[in-house]
Amino acid sequence: MLQRVYEAAQNAKTLERLIIATDDERILMAAKEFGAEVRLTSPAHQSGTDRVAEVARTVDSLLIINIQADEPLITGEIIDDLVAALQDETIPMATLAARTDDLSLLEEENIVKVVPDKNGFALYFSRSPLPYQASDYFLRHIGIYGYQKPFLISFSQMDPSRLEKTEGLEQLRVLENGYRIKIIETQHSLLSVDSPEDIIKVEKFFDKGANG
Repeated sequence: MLQRVYEAAQNAKTLERLIIATDDERILMAAKEFGAEVRLTSPAHQSGTDRVAEVARTVDSLLIINIQADEPLITGEIIDDLVAALQDETIPMATLAARTDDLSLLEEENIVKVVPDKNGFALYFSRSPLPYQASDYFLRHIGIYGYQKPFLISFSQMDPSRLEKTEGLEQLRVLENGYRIKIIETQHSLLSVDSPEDIIKVEKFFDKGANG
């Protein structure tokens, strides 16, 4: 799955450099086997964001995109959409969401929901149904993030917030500290791998594609 995500990210037209950040020697070796640039980071990090920030401090890029390895259906086009949004330097952080009309998924705690304001900035993220009793659709958050590099460094130095710890969602730390997150709505509804059952769903998706 790591290799699939890496190779998909290579299709993005706007990335200057692609680096895998890990604190696991096994992942380090696996990444090297398929030719990826990889960095071994501190094992003390509390989150993936902290790990990305460690690497970001060593590169010259002004924009940093955090692509998580649990998104095997990621496309280069999606990544380019995030980079495009961050050309506005007043936007410190951006992420993705997909409109979902399968309302049975509202109750799934592994599916994070987001509600934006009329200008496309996040009001709140939650594992609970959001909005409550939605009757038409909801926005399913896709856990890929883009940052202005200075903001990423600042974010990694903020203390974990109450809502972040309650929901288990580190992006809430941004909102609780008074910063904005731009939501980019995409037509691509990805299948994140949050459980062993999700791996089966992804494998079925690829089997279906291969067999027409």
